Amino acid sequence: MKSVSELLNAARKAQEQINGYSQEQIDEVCLSIGWEVYNDYNIDILARMAVEETGYGNYGSKIVKHKRKIGGVLHDIRNAKSVGCIERDPASGISKYAKPVGVVCAILPATNPTATCGGKALSVLKGRNAVIFKASSRARKCTEAAVGMMRRGLERVGAPLDLIQIMELPGREAAAELMAGCDLIVATGSGPLVKAAYSSGTPAFGVGAGNAVAIIAEDADIADAARKIHASKTFDNATSCSSENAVIVLDAVREAVLEAFRALRAHICTPDEAKKLKAHMWRPNKKGTLALNEDVIAKSAMVIAEGAGLAVPPDTTMILVESGDAPALDQFAEEKISPVLSMYRAKDFAEAAHTLRILTSRVGPGHSCGIHTFKRDYIEHLGETMPTSRVTVRQPMAAANGGHPCNRMPSTATLGCGTWGGNVTTENIHYKHFLNITWVNEPVEPWSFTDESMWGDFRKKYPDTL
Repeated sequence: MKSVSELLNAARKAQEQINGYSQEQIDEVCLSIGWEVYNDYNIDILARMAVEETGYGNYGSKIVKHKRKIGGVLHDIRNAKSVGCIERDPASGISKYAKPVGVVCAILPATNPTATCGGKALSVLKGRNAVIFKASSRARKCTEAAVGMMRRGLERVGAPLDLIQIMELPGREAAAELMAGCDLIVATGSGPLVKAAYSSGTPAFGVGAGNAVAIIAEDADIADAARKIHASKTFDNATSCSSENAVIVLDAVREAVLEAFRALRAHICTPDEAKKLKAHMWRPNKKGTLALNEDVIAKSAMVIAEGAGLAVPPDTTMILVESGDAPALDQFAEEKISPVLSMYRAKDFAEAAHTLRILTSRVGPGHSCGIHTFKRDYIEHLGETMPTSRVTVRQPMAAANGGHPCNRMPSTATLGCGTWGGNVTTENIHYKHFLNITWVNEPVEPWSFTDESMWGDFRKKYPDTL
């Protein structure tokens, strides 16, 4: 078991060896390691290991997640420039040259350990960097397996194996030492881990809380909206931070929405069932604070229903709670990380947008919101006013927020939430965030202005003050 200093030294030596790689060489490295966490044989192993070790999600979804995330990152970086001059503008005299950031510490979540590991490795190595993974203690074995597969990919093309490593040492002290010793951190995981990354003294990209909320407007294609929300909410038992935590439905389409969800085998809770479910989902923790019951996290609807004592059909795929409580106070507005969807009513779009802000500010500030509508003014209103980094339109948010063939969002499992969520960026973290860029500026025709051209109109408006 290597010490943190040994891991860092090995990573720096490996990174130095590829510092001079050409674009063609590093692209070959990415294709080789990408195949190891994309091919059917390997991801079958990883998906089974992840479910068995963590108890989160389901096998089929994890297979799809590998195909989507690894394939998506490879698609994004395939023809992208990350070596040498990546941009030149003769008009401005500016040229940009890409350089490695060095050794990256990547903190991984238990909910999505292997696909996130693979996607991060591709994005990091695209910039000729090295990466050391800090796995969740709950997902160490499956993450080690993913790292081992990618190291075989490095060996295939003659690249240094220590470009990709995993820290085996347990404990917060070792993690803190790793974060302090690397050049950049990317943290995808729990709030405390992200805060630790920001407190390490090392530049860090982190994520805020997810818990996305979507509106179903009166003009929506109801069947399509329900199908997409259902697919997102049930995918991998809602391990994704982008899985819809709640939905806001306009009164005009409420009954149609409920019927559409019933057709997808969602169970609509009665008020008494909602009380039982709430008591099962949130319980006092060791500190005496009400917290989400670990027995519901990323479990199937059937497992949750059984635990709560609900009598539901044997083919139930999702549990829906139509809340009558105020959104600002409702317990079901809290993070659920399970195929349990809370639903809120609104008489019109203005009320829906107001409720959306309340729900998002409670458990997902800065992350994302969604809307199922064709009305341009609704979409523009959310784009202009919502304090979120993403507004996802007519799409399943678990798939779309992090990049999908149906949109052009960069493929990633790490979604910045801006200052709203305590992050440094609102962007999807991808290969560009693992590059240092040198700006070369050459002389061009000088710009100039006169006092009159700059302040003339302003002086006319405020003649007595200038």
